[in-house]
Amino acid sequence: MSLKILLEQENPPVIALEGRLDSNTAPDLDRMLDRVLAKKGIPRIVFQLGDLDYLSSAGIRCFVRARKAIEPHGGKVAIVNPQPGVQKVLDIVKAIPAGGVFKSVAELDAYLDEMQRKVREGE
Repeated sequence: MSLKILLEQENPPVIALEGRLDSNTAPDLDRMLDRVLAKKGIPRIVFQLGDLDYLSSAGIRCFVRARKAIEPHGGKVAIVNPQPGVQKVLDIVKAIPAGGVFKSVAELDAYLDEMQRKVREGE
């Protein structure tokens, strides 16, 4: 399955995602974010997730990257209308320990995978 990315609005940007946002498709979103983030003074970026079926840690890194780029300048990132499966992943991310410091991206991915397993198994 693939990812469809639609820039619905440019100022402020509203980015609609459809399909799967995973390690195979996250580079496509990163390329769009490069263009969006090149514009200075963006007050917010909205990610519309109503048609996103799957979200992995690679996709989460895209959202974090957007936050790191605009929040120091007073901007905000909003995520709207996530499907239940995607919402679970977003809830798991909230469970990242305070500070969220990991030795590597692989360590973060392993942590997120374990948290997802626990949610699926009802622990």
